[in-house]
Amino acid sequence: MNQFINVTNSLLEGFGQNCLIFIVTILAAMPLGLIVSMGSMSKFKPIKWITKTFVWIIRGTPLMLQLFVVFYVPPLMTNGGFNFSRINAALIAFIINYSAYFSEIYRGGIESVPKGQYEAGQVLGMTKPQIFFKVVLMQVVKKITAPIGNEIITLVKDTSLSSVIAIPEILMMAKDFSMQGLIWPLFYSAVFYLVFCGVLTILFSFIEKKLDYYKG
Repeated sequence: MNQFINVTNSLLEGFGQNCLIFIVTILAAMPLGLIVSMGSMSKFKPIKWITKTFVWIIRGTPLMLQLFVVFYVPPLMTNGGFNFSRINAALIAFIINYSAYFSEIYRGGIESVPKGQYEAGQVLGMTKPQIFFKVVLMQVVKKITAPIGNEIITLVKDTSLSSVIAIPEILMMAKDFSMQGLIWPLFYSAVFYLVFCGVLTILFSFIEKKLDYYKG
């Protein structure tokens, strides 16, 4: 029993690191992704090309590689004069990575709204901000809820990748126990992910039902 309590406490401590990365990434990457999506849809070609290239590079390379780049490249380029702490490097890499994915979801949602609705708003004398917030926004939210939910659930599991730069997250803690001859903590750690993802699944299902009034 004491062993189970010790393992649980250690895994909870490790899962706290996963939750920290998850929460900060969501809070920073979602608004940043909206800014990037605006750049991708910009009529100013240089900004459009820069943002699209950024998204292409980030989506086309593994998150693990991006973690290595953020953590190891700055000290190599400055001869050890500058480096991020492990947790800051992880947060930067996750925020950049997920902002690129969120930006494409936003862009797809915004571009899926028929242009006729923008034109109808203009005919009614509405300004562009009024059209966006009163006509377009809720339609976009409805369309992107499911893909955003999928990305957020994926983020929960991706936080385990932070262990590659030696952040003591839950799987690293479980691996440490396995090196001591205890295998079951590895499977026990899955319970934490399943519960967290289950709660998020219920939450997004609730949100989708709340938005079900819009059938467009």
